Amino acid sequence: MRIQTVPESAQVRWAWEVSRLRLLLLVVLLGIASVALAEPAAEPDQQAHWREIRSALFGDRQIQDADGVIALETPYRALDAAVVPIEIKATFAQTPERYIKNLHLVIDMNPAPVAGVFHFTGDRRWSSLGTRVRIDSYSHVRAIAETNDGELYMAANFVKASGGCSAPSSKDPAAAEANLGRMKVRWPEHVEAGEPLALQLLIRHPNSSGLQFDQIARRYIPPDYLLEIEMDYAGGPLLRLDGNISISEDPSIRLTFVPDRLGELAVRARDSTGRTFSERFAAPAGHGG
Repeated sequence: MRIQTVPESAQVRWAWEVSRLRLLLLVVLLGIASVALAEPAAEPDQQAHWREIRSALFGDRQIQDADGVIALETPYRALDAAVVPIEIKATFAQTPERYIKNLHLVIDMNPAPVAGVFHFTGDRRWSSLGTRVRIDSYSHVRAIAETNDGELYMAANFVKASGGCSAPSSKDPAAAEANLGRMKVRWPEHVEAGEPLALQLLIRHPNSSGLQFDQIARRYIPPDYLLEIEMDYAGGPLLRLDGNISISEDPSIRLTFVPDRLGELAVRARDSTGRTFSERFAAPAGHGG
């Protein structure tokens, strides 16, 4: 029996070609897998995680499209998964007769999907609300508004971000402890009754998720986050936030609303360890109304 041999140079070329084809196939397969994992389904409402969350939060209640009620603004690809800016705009003029009573902020793929629930009383007309969140993996981010008549409306965006819930703190632990609970309010240059007032509340707090790892102590940092933030303005309630680990470190709330009169802002906060913080802020001197 004659055994046909291949010249050594041809063998090398053949082996290289097989390796190249195998590598190409692996790249294609990995690409298909990554697309399947990274890209949202054609219909956000059909995501499996969302169906479970929806059932737990709202049962079988109908959720309508948010057009004409709210608009959700998010980055498509976050620069920092631990600090992802979110803004929700109310797209109708709210009145005591019809207003947004509750606003759920949901991140489907987070360990704690309900990042926060904002509650409003209806006597303060607000037009935009912003905060910063952690996103653990590529996910739909949803804002679900419940109006005072019990109707639900949802806006959803897909955000490419990962690792936000386990990202280490950006602050020195000693400095963070020394400033724990310290609050700051950023006011606009001019405040006038009956005109939109845009302010930002900042609270120093690690808002630890329980998923962050201390490389020095070689242990996970226990969860420690703000459970509740209440804001009153001019002697009446403005909003209340029921928070969770998905809100970023040093929580921020940006709110634009129309005050019927001028007054001070009172803030109360409570965290998951039972600590409470409170502070009052008067509009800077020279602001009129």
